[in-house]
Amino acid sequence: MHRHWTTAGAALALSVALVTQAGAQATLPALALPDPMTPPSDTMLVPVPADRIEAAIATLDDLGAEMLERTGIPGLAIAVVHEGETVYLRGFGQRSVDGSEPVDADTVFLLASLSKSVGSTVVAHQVGAGVVAWDTPVRDHLPWFGLDAEWVSDHVTIGDLYAHRSGLPDHAGDDLEDIGYGRRAILERLGMLPQAPFRAHYAYTNFGLTAAAEAVAQASGTTWADLSEEAIFAPLGMSVTSARHADYLARENRAAPHVRDGDGFAVSYQRDPDAQSPAGGVSSSARDMGRWLAMVLGMGQAGETQLIPGPALQPAISPQTITGLPATPASRVGTYGYGFGVGVRPSGRVELSHSGAFALGAATNYVMIPDLDLGIVVLTNALPIGAAEAITASFMDRAELGMDTRDWLAGYGPRMAPLSAPFGELVGAEPPADPTPQREAEAYAGTYANAYFGPAEVVADEDRLELLLGPDLRALPLTHWDGDTFVAYPVTENQPAGSVSRVDFVIDDASGAASVTVEHLNEMGMGTFDRAE
Repeated sequence: MHRHWTTAGAALALSVALVTQAGAQATLPALALPDPMTPPSDTMLVPVPADRIEAAIATLDDLGAEMLERTGIPGLAIAVVHEGETVYLRGFGQRSVDGSEPVDADTVFLLASLSKSVGSTVVAHQVGAGVVAWDTPVRDHLPWFGLDAEWVSDHVTIGDLYAHRSGLPDHAGDDLEDIGYGRRAILERLGMLPQAPFRAHYAYTNFGLTAAAEAVAQASGTTWADLSEEAIFAPLGMSVTSARHADYLARENRAAPHVRDGDGFAVSYQRDPDAQSPAGGVSSSARDMGRWLAMVLGMGQAGETQLIPGPALQPAISPQTITGLPATPASRVGTYGYGFGVGVRPSGRVELSHSGAFALGAATNYVMIPDLDLGIVVLTNALPIGAAEAITASFMDRAELGMDTRDWLAGYGPRMAPLSAPFGELVGAEPPADPTPQREAEAYAGTYANAYFGPAEVVADEDRLELLLGPDLRALPLTHWDGDTFVAYPVTENQPAGSVSRVDFVIDDASGAASVTVEHLNEMGMGTFDRAE
């Protein structure tokens, strides 16, 4: 579960569950009977006076400072939008633990999976312009793209991939990105993966969504990053927002990503998410994201300009697929739109939300309640520990109910922990006290092949072996464990620091190793490389 994370699935379901558990603590005003002519979606909602929202905004200075103190994360930024205006905007803490520069409203953060919602509005813009439709088949513009069956390949649409209902497995292609493959190479391999029934299964995929965005860019005759700038960022005045990682690195006022370091935090290895930019590669500031929130809450309106026609945006923020069935008759169902988490609060109000998280050092969240014309976004510069979600949940509780329904950080924190936990069955295990010796290096060395992951090499480097993976043959040193089993210590987005990956050789006594299986590439049973020579 060490993934680019979304509230549409586990987090949104968790929010609903935690609010439901806490609902009995709140004393709510009596409901007035609705006008029988009022649309059903607007009936029986608890009234929210304007001064309650203002009071909630007034608590954010203390709430942001409290979250820094309780979690120790280096910095965060908050923007709140109400009735089309940014009504709160502030940074807290430091851009980096290695410096003294403060976070402010214009500090640029990695958005991680908030990129999906932002990118969805880019698609909606092109839908409104008549360039594509949500139900345009991806192959109309990416004829080389395919899934596991020809009929599915011909019929999978932009909307299918933005709603994560294509049948691709969870986080399909992320493992290829981890070992260095670029966007086109990853998209070309997705059809090799085991797939679920088309349009009958939800599984969150960065590269499935990226394929849809790439099709939109092709239909528009430009690149995804340029299209995002032209369609959304520039018209909204989002001057420091970009879908290119190089632009983030060039910003002087940017927040560094951080990971755990003992009881504190340290600046992390800087991953480049350009391969899946539409799904996780946007960077932005609280100020810029406030402008984006206002546009979405305004149904595509930006100032005096209708940037996105309402009928083009509405499908994106409407339920398109079920992410999780109710656990009990009283539970709410989890749903997802096109790049947006879509839920229902205990009050009955619709809530739009998404989280983004890099295990290598970024965590973000926004929540919008369209009925209140109210939205909040929180950007942080540390791995996901629930701080962003706790702030947005507390704020919306206070704005809607006038009180916190529970300690949200205590609820989110333990459930976030698996997102950055080390990977591997040998994590924490002691090496055998009396291991079976390894064979001579020549028994393992050689070239191996895997249809999905491509070639691999095992080479002897002085007194140890190295496993070379990916198009750039990135080296992973191997440490002997027992017999023909070795271990590697990968550090990637999906294998955080402390991960331990088994590397098991199968030996043909006549010719040495016949194959090698790499644990951290074998989650779908595809991590075995056969000797090529």
